[in-house]
Amino acid sequence: MSSPSPQTKFSAWTLMGIVVGSMVGAGIFSLPQAFGSATGPLGAVIAWTIAGVGMLMVAFVFQTLSERRPDLDAGIYAYAKEGFGNYAGFLSAFGYWSAALLGNVSYFVLIKSTLGLFFPIFGDGNTVVAVATSSCLLWGMHWLILRGIRQAAALNAVVTAAKLIPIVVFIVLVLLAFKWETFSSGFWGNGDRTLTAIADQVRRTMLITVFVFVGIEGASVYSRYARSRSDVGIATVGGFFIVLGLMLAVTLLSYGILSPGELGRLRNPSMAGVLAAAVGPWGAVFVSLGLIISVAGAYLAWVLLAAEILYSASKFQTMPRFLSRENSRGVPANALWLTNILVQLFLIVTLFTQYAFTLAVAMTSSMILIPYFFVAAFGVKLCWKGAPFKETGPTSGRSEFVQSLLALIYTSGLIYAAGAKHLLLASLLYCPGTVLFYLARREQGKGTFNPWERAAFAILLLSAAAAIFEIANGRLGI
Repeated sequence: MSSPSPQTKFSAWTLMGIVVGSMVGAGIFSLPQAFGSATGPLGAVIAWTIAGVGMLMVAFVFQTLSERRPDLDAGIYAYAKEGFGNYAGFLSAFGYWSAALLGNVSYFVLIKSTLGLFFPIFGDGNTVVAVATSSCLLWGMHWLILRGIRQAAALNAVVTAAKLIPIVVFIVLVLLAFKWETFSSGFWGNGDRTLTAIADQVRRTMLITVFVFVGIEGASVYSRYARSRSDVGIATVGGFFIVLGLMLAVTLLSYGILSPGELGRLRNPSMAGVLAAAVGPWGAVFVSLGLIISVAGAYLAWVLLAAEILYSASKFQTMPRFLSRENSRGVPANALWLTNILVQLFLIVTLFTQYAFTLAVAMTSSMILIPYFFVAAFGVKLCWKGAPFKETGPTSGRSEFVQSLLALIYTSGLIYAAGAKHLLLASLLYCPGTVLFYLARREQGKGTFNPWERAAFAILLLSAAAAIFEIANGRLGI
């Protein structure tokens, strides 16, 4: 891996901006409706507690690995490869990149559909005008990033600060309008006041809580730019607590404005409906503007991450060599071009069919869990071998092992909760994507798979065939 110049190095604050900017996107603006349709304040507190502890363990694993294995840059990919081989590293990199790629498409559509509330010409984000406008924004951002990673990261820090302002204003205004009677009347949600009913409510919110935390690995992906390796851990954990506080506040305070049933019936972005109920119609306009800023900032953070993960995987010889080429400003230009060309193609597809777009977005929901699982598993493997606590002694090593094990249990449970449908859909991307792995191995004059990897690919092929069969017969609903 080429080492960035000192002028290109990022401070802990810049890395934290990437973490927060990656996590705070569109999800937070939909939390009131998502939670209101599933549970009440009690279930929400339990769900956020479970998700908070689970994702905190994942954050600690990133922190530990960044300090114990400073030789592994672009952590979320490098950890999988180091721990479980070339194909595992490829699956982690490709899954993460695919989630970022299709997430960026959804960001563009969401911005235009929000504008469609006020300007009908944008429709639901899939009209000719909407796609043309999105394309202009896409290539404008592309040009900006080509001018230098540092400039783009600096802009991300500014946009991150700007998009936090409307969220903080929402929290303050809703807190002032908060009604305890409304909050307490819906405390148990819409179900029975039994442990079984609450457990079912919590289960229906768990995947929601996971996906709003996607991006927690942002500092790890950019670890090669960090001024100090400890800054990666500080940025990861600090960014996690900032976002967790915002998510908790938005979710719980909304129950003091509208009942769970009323929250569940809101259209998204549901924060707009909550603020409108608290302060009047102007609240909906204010939140809509905040959403546009937030999603634009999240897009910038994610396109940076998408290009960086392809570049790193290519440098580690798991992606084709052409993806590691940089321009004169040190930007992984080919990786950026490939990412944005595919974003453009998916934007065009939304003109003709909503089904293809919905299918593509649905496939990303479980793909991000695979990279998280590999990171947690690598943490457990490293702790079991004793590598992490050579410098700090056995006490620290035991705590790191427990953290890694809890993270592994949590990510495994999430993959199980995602269900067979999402795993089958994910295989539809992993299978054709393996062509990139084949090209990389051929460039090196090496065989594509070892026996274990061949078995894994065979399972992917069978899963993809099963997914196609189920979709053709209408049994795999989206």
